[in-house]
Amino acid sequence: MVGITAFGAYVPRLRLNRQAVYEANKWFAPGLRGQAKGERSMANWDEDSITMAVEAARDCLNGTDPKSLKNLYFASTTHPFKDRQNAAVIGTALTVEQGLMAADIGGSQKAGTSALIAGLNAAGSGAATMVAAADKRLARVASATELQYGDGAAALMLGTDNVIAKLLGTRSVSMDFVDHFRGDESDFDYGWEERWIRDEGYAKIVPPAIKDALQAFGLKGADITHFIMPSLMGAVPKQMAKMSGIAETAVRDLLNATLGDTGSAHALVMLVDALETAKPGDKILVVGFGQGVDIIALEVTAEIGKLSKRLGLSGWLARRKEEKNYLKFLAFNEMLPLDKGMRAEFDKKTALSVLWRKRDMIYGLVGGKCRVCGTIQFPRAQICVNPNCHAMDSQDDYPMAGLEASIMSFTADSLTYSPEPPAYYGMITFPEGGRFTADFTDCDKEQVKVGTKMRMTFRIRDNDTMRGGFKRYFWKAAPA
Repeated sequence: MVGITAFGAYVPRLRLNRQAVYEANKWFAPGLRGQAKGERSMANWDEDSITMAVEAARDCLNGTDPKSLKNLYFASTTHPFKDRQNAAVIGTALTVEQGLMAADIGGSQKAGTSALIAGLNAAGSGAATMVAAADKRLARVASATELQYGDGAAALMLGTDNVIAKLLGTRSVSMDFVDHFRGDESDFDYGWEERWIRDEGYAKIVPPAIKDALQAFGLKGADITHFIMPSLMGAVPKQMAKMSGIAETAVRDLLNATLGDTGSAHALVMLVDALETAKPGDKILVVGFGQGVDIIALEVTAEIGKLSKRLGLSGWLARRKEEKNYLKFLAFNEMLPLDKGMRAEFDKKTALSVLWRKRDMIYGLVGGKCRVCGTIQFPRAQICVNPNCHAMDSQDDYPMAGLEASIMSFTADSLTYSPEPPAYYGMITFPEGGRFTADFTDCDKEQVKVGTKMRMTFRIRDNDTMRGGFKRYFWKAAPA
């Protein structure tokens, strides 16, 4: 039996108030008023699809040894790198490299479901497989998609043991129906007319594919408990369900009011949302649309009751801060040419040789533990820092990304350049041992105090725009 063995998700803390977006743009686009309700997730300036996927993967692993992974598929239409394997960065951040087959999947809004199908096929041999999907899409100012899009990620563990949702079958149809596209030299999607997309695309492609799939799986529409189909047109999933003989009550909420559409990740995000409340025997049908259709049928098993507690989608959604500053949203997405000043002008060139040699420390936050005296330190060094030991070459790898730290000292720096001033940083210390100076993120003034508990989160350190947009990643501390 192959299927899903665990799930995880990630939603950025900031939630952009849609009314604030409308108020800023109503002089030009008064027609946006009807969509100025609720909020959408908004990635911080130091987040992208890689960092969000890492957080979702960590939530999914939740104590499972990442080195057990054999396959890692990363789906996105906003991969930070065009020619550098993004999935490999995620694998390194999870401290797994040896024996890992990593692959990027993109090019369509159904990339998430396509990655899931590929992952299920790979997991059929018994190899522990993870599928992660994340998107951080840009939209033109004063456009409807600016309000509709959201940033987020989901991750699923796949295998043959302790399966919480077993696979009943998959089906794919590929055809070049262009509802929207984003060219290589464009930052924004170009969408076609909605009625044509609905009537010629969804209505003529999706229902026949669903009916054929259900017949192949030995199911009827009435058997489906949860129907998952992302769409920017809210009425479409209900229409597709009705045309396919699936009850309207089975259609899952699109999460528009609190999250927005997370692009190629959204089908998996909605799947995580369904799994959080699903019961044994529930049948789930996942549909991904984009230049064809992916259909995945799953049945929830009794193992779901044994799954360890995790934040999941609901936990991350509850961890929120409302953002009404629309200009901050534009600035974080490099759509507002701020005067950054001379303090922002420093050489960010990364020595790739050092990055390679220290990748476990930089991307994995791996410190050292002395075999002689048990002292833990970060960074790992040739000599133990314990003054009563000073043993040479005695340190074993000690992963620290999952440990809770606390603030020992801090600074709020308004002089150094920061996309969100002031820049908070300080000395953090781990109860088990080890300390270092870290940047703080996702924090407010009242949260930064000596003794505050902090968690480690994988983030963008900076972006070298002068040399082709090489992003440097490292771990930052955020309030736990």
